[in-house]
Amino acid sequence: MPTDPVGEGTPVAQPTADDQPKALMPTLESMTLLVAAVIVHDKATSRVVLLQRSDQAKFAKGRWDLPVGKSEPGEPITATAVRELYEETGLTVKPEALKVARIIHGAWGVEAPNGFLTVVFVADEWSGEPENREPRKHAQVRWVDTGAIPEEFVETTASALHRYLAGGPQVSLDGWN
Repeated sequence: MPTDPVGEGTPVAQPTADDQPKALMPTLESMTLLVAAVIVHDKATSRVVLLQRSDQAKFAKGRWDLPVGKSEPGEPITATAVRELYEETGLTVKPEALKVARIIHGAWGVEAPNGFLTVVFVADEWSGEPENREPRKHAQVRWVDTGAIPEEFVETTASALHRYLAGGPQVSLDGWN
């Protein structure tokens, strides 16, 4: 067994596979919620896929939104985007086809007392046609002309969508002083 590097001759244990750092238990009080949203943009027809939240939604009842959802523990953010888009709309995208359109760092949110970080991706390649796969959560899912985005929209994702369409900056801070 090797000795202490200070030269005192005390044996020093060598790290083994069992000594590898273990995942720490989450400290929920200080966690920031990680979220993915997807702008499915049909550039040829100038339209995007939107969903309207149902009257039974946890927040933003009746408002329009992008397909969006929370990341699962250990899930890469691109996998979150692909999974949530499919779960909500039935559309399939490849993770490598996603491009970052915007990052939103919000100071507060539902289930996120210490804020949230939303990575908004854009996909201009997909397969399938949009359908409402979660009717309890969404009143409708459909293509919307980019010149006719509804005003009754979740504020943070509306800002991301409008700034993406206008070619604006990619990072926004929402609610931070």
